Amino acid sequence: MQFRQKALAKLQSPEELDLPVRYARPQGGLVLAVTVVVMAVAAFWAVTGSVSSKLTSPGILTHPQGSYVLQSPVAGQVTQVFAKEGQTLRAGAPVLKVRTAQGDRAVRAVAAGRVTSLVGKIGSVVTVGADVASVERVTSAREPLVAMVYVPSRSAATVPVGATVDLTVQSVPTQQYGVLRGKVKAVGRAPQSSRQIAGFLGDRELGEQFTAKGQPVAVLVELDRADTKSGYRWSTADGPPNAIGSMTPVTGAVHLTAQRPIDWLLP
Repeated sequence: MQFRQKALAKLQSPEELDLPVRYARPQGGLVLAVTVVVMAVAAFWAVTGSVSSKLTSPGILTHPQGSYVLQSPVAGQVTQVFAKEGQTLRAGAPVLKVRTAQGDRAVRAVAAGRVTSLVGKIGSVVTVGADVASVERVTSAREPLVAMVYVPSRSAATVPVGATVDLTVQSVPTQQYGVLRGKVKAVGRAPQSSRQIAGFLGDRELGEQFTAKGQPVAVLVELDRADTKSGYRWSTADGPPNAIGSMTPVTGAVHLTAQRPIDWLLP
């Protein structure tokens, strides 16, 4: 009670009315001003700014119609090989000759294309349905390449058609020649099994490789054409001094649609 009376008396004393008023230090005002500016910039960026992101997935260079695995319709011993790897065949062209109990039979190409791998060798024994070759469905070696990028199914919905893609080509030194440029042309509607991928690429090992972490969705990437040695556009001026072939592994970085950091909810 005594303390309260002294405090009231001190407030009522006219002797302290002429004391100077203490203002905030200049440093404090500067900190306050900086804080206000930072908050204003942050608020402006939250409304007008955007965050870009990439989706990185494995893929491979191929042709739009893919490949197929040529299987032997008969069982027997291979006595002759007509084709060789890299050769372009017409539909129905003989690939192998197999000696069977009923006589010699030719194993023929199902569709026109280029032989990418040849399993059947002279002297080897094949069974019905055995893989003897992989054939890429092309009619000319000059047909343009595309990239098939296999993205996780949970992320496929975020990939827009027309998005730019940077492709790191396994056989091309990135630091020296950069990355291959392209755009998303189509996005698959459903995840693909190992068998479906192998059927398109003509390679069972690739089918297992691309489905090792689950069934992915295929994204078709059209390569940008340019007047370079490879015929395609790179992040560097000229790219590599040589052509690139199909069935070359790549890693695709898809540039997803930019999204704003804050989604405003309007009434």
